[in-house]
Amino acid sequence: MAASASVMKINVQHPIKPMFLLKPASQKPSRIRCAAATTKPSKRYSITLLPGDGIGPEVISVAKHVLNLAGSLEGIEFNFQEMPMGGSALDLVGVPLPEETLSAAKKSDAVLLGAIGGYKWDKNEKHLKPETGLLQLREGLQECDIVSRACFQLVDASTLKKEVAEGVDLMVVRELTGGIYFGKPRGFGTNEDGEEIGFNTEVYATYEAVVFFFMTFG
Repeated sequence: MAASASVMKINVQHPIKPMFLLKPASQKPSRIRCAAATTKPSKRYSITLLPGDGIGPEVISVAKHVLNLAGSLEGIEFNFQEMPMGGSALDLVGVPLPEETLSAAKKSDAVLLGAIGGYKWDKNEKHLKPETGLLQLREGLQECDIVSRACFQLVDASTLKKEVAEGVDLMVVRELTGGIYFGKPRGFGTNEDGEEIGFNTEVYATYEAVVFFFMTFG
């Protein structure tokens, strides 16, 4: 199953103007006019698009149109560059994160990721799995944390009791580039009794903890 789509927030200084203007109902036939700003863009941003796998290309295609519309209303111009990643990159060049993709991501102002993974590549070796490309991207960009919000809007559908779930608005901040994700040493070996063992290392540097603290509470 493909990993969930990433979300990128674009902050603008002024509220977005109405997208549609409707004529009075008394006039026939009714028509819809689209109003967009015609002023010259005052800001320009480069965005690397990583459609990825599964529903990712469809999500990114729509997101691109949304950003273009929002930008036209607010005097912002987005320059997009689409690059392969995940299973699509494996099929194309044989690796989940091509060097060209990481290089483009580093040079851009933002990265918009669709979805990663699928049943087609589940039996690949670890270094050839689509998800490995996601970890390599996080490490390469030093994306130190991810913010996920949980709001129980469908309380009656929750497995939690209604009185527990109702009104919950929870923000989860997760560290991404330290700890057991990238800790070393790791691997397989044999203990003193001759038994096969596997091991990973949970390790954090001081600067990683400080950055995460200020990203969360600062």
